[in-house]
Amino acid sequence: MVHPNGELLRQLGPPFLQATGTDQVVGLGLVAVSLIIFIYYTAWVILLPFIDSQHVIHKYFLPRAYAVAIPLAAGLLLLLFVGVFITYVMLKNQKGTKKAQ
Repeated sequence: MVHPNGELLRQLGPPFLQATGTDQVVGLGLVAVSLIIFIYYTAWVILLPFIDSQHVIHKYFLPRAYAVAIPLAAGLLLLLFVGVFITYVMLKNQKGTKKAQ
């Protein structure tokens, strides 16, 4: 049980309380990749329709149909993985309950 004043956190020591250099680099990398994807998608969906279709910038972007298909597929995959994880945990928990009886 965790003591209200955070005694467990002090017992676990400094590695638990602060990120290491590797953690910070990985976190910065994830933030950078997320920012690049956000800027690309925003330009693709919001700005590109206002630019002439013959402009050279259009060759750097996928066709507009993918602007809906990619997030839809990613959302469905996320729901699938969450559902599989929940099912796995429930089945594993059910097996543990049967062994206890």
